[in-house]
This record gives sequence, structure tokens and C-alpha cells, in this order.
Amino acid sequence: MFSLKTLSHRMPSVASLVLVGAIGIGVSACSEEKAEVKEVIRPVKVVEIAKAGDTRKLDYSGSVKARTEMNLGFRVAGKITERLVDIGDKVKPGDVLARMDSTDYQLAVKTAEANLAAAEKGVETADLVNKRNQQLFDKNVSPKSQLEQASLSYDQAVSSRDAAVSALDQAKNQVSYAELKADHNGIVTTINADVGQVVASGTPVVAVAVDGEKEVQIAVPENDIAEFKPGKTVKASFWADDRLVLDGKVREVSGSADQQSRTFAVRVSLPNDPRVLLGMTATIEADVSNGNSYVSIPLSALAEKDGKQMVWTVDRDTATVHGRDIKVADFTGDGVHVTEGLDTGDLVVAAGTQFMSENLKVKVPDQQSALAATDQTVR
Repeated sequence: MFSLKTLSHRMPSVASLVLVGAIGIGVSACSEEKAEVKEVIRPVKVVEIAKAGDTRKLDYSGSVKARTEMNLGFRVAGKITERLVDIGDKVKPGDVLARMDSTDYQLAVKTAEANLAAAEKGVETADLVNKRNQQLFDKNVSPKSQLEQASLSYDQAVSSRDAAVSALDQAKNQVSYAELKADHNGIVTTINADVGQVVASGTPVVAVAVDGEKEVQIAVPENDIAEFKPGKTVKASFWADDRLVLDGKVREVSGSADQQSRTFAVRVSLPNDPRVLLGMTATIEADVSNGNSYVSIPLSALAEKDGKQMVWTVDRDTATVHGRDIKVADFTGDGVHVTEGLDTGDLVVAAGTQFMSENLKVKVPDQQSALAATDQTVR
């Protein structure tokens, strides 16, 4: 049996236990309250997946050129003595572009004239001999063989005269070739030789872009060349004027790729428009069928888990993120092409994927407009 003294000694201990328990419960409640306060809702940036278009656009840049550009050169060799045009000058048929020293060709003309004069005298002499032999033969004074020989000599003299006439014409042509003349209306684009330079026959001296149809030449890689066929309608826009947009047509497609760039030359004809000037930079845009049904997402949205490529999508109802496996088609300068795993209307986390975890609560700001991720434009 306990004594009153013993009981009195134990009473403080029981009170202490009750006090400690109450403190423990209070601390536990505070800890739970703090745990609830510390729950973080992370703001995220998202992109909304839009419907992939049935067509895509191809665009390539090139420069405006004349459909026909002629490299003109002298038809004879010699030293250039005069250049009469500059780059940008407009020319018309018959305009003299340059001249060369024609002294030697003029001397050749004089020689040909002298040879022609001698040949004509030879014809006159042979004619007299032939007529004289004909009279003698008619009087039975000379044999027929002598008449035949005189006739052949006359025919030979006539042939020599004809050759001299041709030689004189040729020599005169050589003199005229010492002047380089324009054949068509156009504009001078290049000067390849100047005064004092000795050039061979046919050496390009002046380049002239012929007035008329203009075109744009572009280089198309082999993976897209099948989309460009002669007669295909395309759009042409110009860096110099954003408001200038013309309908063009593919006129010619190269049959082989360039040895270095491995691209194909495609020529696009443009309608006649005075606002289009030679040398302008133009962008040719063509609509083609979208054979690959895929959407685009930013590269920053791509993540990896367990060796698989995936993205984090946002559940609109619960405002939580969930991982989703995707299939990547290829990478571009603008982002990633995805063929499987994403549907129209999905919200994909576009940045900070390393901070995401399954069922993490997130916040999409109301003022943030979801970026539409489509494959409308392929460059």
C-alpha cells in the first residue's frame, strides 16, 4: 500500500507527462499546418497543339534575272580602242557598244579590191581570146581544141573573179565586225573587257539582259525537287517591297544536281511588272501536300525519361502535369516534329521540363496566350 507521501511525490510526474503530451500534439498540428502552407504551385509556360494543316509551304530565295542574257563579243580578234556603254545603260538593236582597231582589216579590204580588179581584167582578156578563137574556128583557121582551151581559160578567169568578189565581201565584213553592236533591246549588266585589252574572237566583252520576261532562279534540295514541276503556280514576294506579291510559274527544272551544293536549279517565270527590277532578291513560296502528318513543338519542350523521348502535358481540369511518350520525326531550326503522342488541344510544357514531376500542380497564367504549334511552314 502506497503512502500519502509517496503519492505526493508521484503527482508532479503525471502532470509533467500530460503537459509534454499536450505540447507534442500542438507541435504536430503546427507542423502539419506548415506542411500545408509550403505546398508549391509552379507557374509554367505552355504551347497548345493545333491541328496540323493538310498543306505545307516551301520557300526559297533567289535573285531576279532576265530570261535571256547575252554575252556579246567581237567576231574578230584585236585590240579594243573604245567602249561606248556602261553598266545600267539601255541599248537597242544597232547601237555600237565597243570598237576595236580595224587597221589590218581595212588593209585586207584594199588587198581584196586590188585582187578583184586584176581578176576582172583577166576575165576581159580571156573573153577577147575566146572570141578570137571562135572567129578563127568558124573560118577553119584554128583547130577546135584551141577554141576549147580558150573557152576553159575564160571560165577559169570568171571563177577567179567570183572568188575575188567573195574575198572582198569577207574583208569588208571583217571591218564591220570591228564594231560590237547590240542585237536586241536590253540593259547592260556586265563589262568583261575594256579599252586597251587585246581579245580573241568570241571573248565576252559586254553582257546585255534582253528586255522582256523576267524570272527568278532558286536552288532546291533533292528532298523537295519532286514538288517543283514545269507549269506549277507559285508565289513570288520581294524583299524590296513587302506589298509586291506576284503569281509565277515554274518554267524549267534542271535535270541534274549541282556538283558542289547538290541542289537543283529551278527557274520561275514572272509576269511583266515594271516594279520588278533585275537583281532584286525574291522569295518563291510553293504550297505542297503535307504527306507527313506531324506537329511542331519547341526544342525546350522535349524531355527524356528511361531512355524514351517524352513531353509533359498539362491536365486542364486538375492543373497537374503528366508525362507522355512521343515519337519524334526530325529536328528543325525552329523545333521538333512529332508524329505520335500529341493530339489537337493538348497543352505541353514549353520550358523548365527538368523541374516537372508526375501530378505536380502547375499554374498557367490567364494572360499568357498558348502558342499554336503547327506545321504550317517548313523552311
